[in-house]
Amino acid sequence: MRFADVLLTAFTQIRVSKLRSFFTLLGIVVSVAFLVAVVAIIQGMNAYVKENIADNMVGANSFMVRRFPIQIGFMSDEDLERARRRPPITTADADVVEAALPNALAVGLTSGWPTPRSDVVWRARTLGSVLMFGITPPYQTVQDYRFTAGQPISDVDVRERRAVIAVGADVAKNLFGGVNPVGQTVRIRGQTFTVVGVIAPKGSVLGQSFDGFALMPITTFESVYGRRQTTQISVKMATAQGIDAGMAQAEEAMRVAHHLRPSQPDDFSVETSEAFVSFWKRLTAVLFAVVPAVVAIGIVVGGIVIMNIMLMAVRERTFEIGLRKSVGATQRDIRRQFLAEAVMLATLGGALGAGSGFAFAQAVTVLSPLPARVTVWSVLLALGLGAGVGVIFGVYPAARAARLDPVAALHAE
Repeated sequence: MRFADVLLTAFTQIRVSKLRSFFTLLGIVVSVAFLVAVVAIIQGMNAYVKENIADNMVGANSFMVRRFPIQIGFMSDEDLERARRRPPITTADADVVEAALPNALAVGLTSGWPTPRSDVVWRARTLGSVLMFGITPPYQTVQDYRFTAGQPISDVDVRERRAVIAVGADVAKNLFGGVNPVGQTVRIRGQTFTVVGVIAPKGSVLGQSFDGFALMPITTFESVYGRRQTTQISVKMATAQGIDAGMAQAEEAMRVAHHLRPSQPDDFSVETSEAFVSFWKRLTAVLFAVVPAVVAIGIVVGGIVIMNIMLMAVRERTFEIGLRKSVGATQRDIRRQFLAEAVMLATLGGALGAGSGFAFAQAVTVLSPLPARVTVWSVLLALGLGAGVGVIFGVYPAARAARLDPVAALHAE
């Protein structure tokens, strides 16, 4: 029996029993669709974090010198306690790093977490929950801030502890409306500040804006909110190729400044935006660990359903099997026929599941802020799972059909 005839017969049998075939495939379709959709969302989020969040938080071609590593949430209790004993990052550390990196475009300080939020009052208006950052002027270069009005925070502002702020685009829009904020006075925690600049919009990620903040000189910030134990140094290099060398030089300078012996570990962390991406991927790895278990359960259930349906088909088509054997069909022909039907059913389920998962992922992208990217490997895996289930769970019904005695099968009617 030709292979083309085997496939044609299998397709005909599936088409004749459309409703039964659909319910047979349902478990595989749902499981595969879940796999493709979840992988698409996770892969899309990984790319989104790298392309948008990381660079917005750290800055392009930049790295940070921090007291705590970004992956702190995954540290053991012992490592966490060791990190807590690290000394805070200071202005002196920033001066050391700046001296070690004469080719850096900017080396700045910024207040660390937890970032305080405050109400900003202008005349009779109040804008609540504005993020407050204390900075030195170079930090504005690290973050690629552009000013649509006024001027950046200056060295004089830091040196003289001036009560001035530069506001993000959302603060300028929501608090001042159509009024130019530059030169206006606002009240923050009972103190009066003058707005000296408005920063161009940075955009939003997953509905969370990067523009609802205010910058003030770090010396002024510390007098209002107290000195943070997590102040960090931000460094911007001229090119991405210079980051590795810059990180090595900064690490060496910090070790010398902290009087660390060669055998002692760093009491600081040097991180790039890749650390945020790595941190996020470690979070999504937990979800990736759960997905295979859920998919496996659905696939096994779908495979058992296929096996039962194929055994039922063997019983219903006993006379047909006997007739085929009586005209020369071999056990191998019968086995191939029923195995082809099982594989075709399961592969069709995989294809429908991949298509459904793709459609769901696209719907998520359109209807929500979550990005989704369907990957080729997840689609190929879906089709492979479908075909594999057909082979594994179709072998027994096919073998049972092949072993039927032709005489007994012809008398089955």
